[in-house]
Amino acid sequence: EKEFKAKEAAALGSHGSCTTEVEKETQEKMSVIQQNFQKNREVVMSQLLSLVCDIKPEIHVNYRING
Repeated sequence: EKEFKAKEAAALGSHGSCTTEVEKETQEKMSVIQQNFQKNREVVMSQLLSLVCDIKPEIHVNYRING
């Protein structure tokens, strides 16, 4: 019984450390993503608004005038 408890504690202990490592890596990755978001947000919004608002009407190259 004592051996089983010792092995169980060792196995669960290593599992717990793996979980902790995964959570730490996840937090680091989320931090990097947040930093990139903050850094690039203004540029992306500016590009998006310019594409949406700066309309340049042109006749399509495949349009044929009949007449």
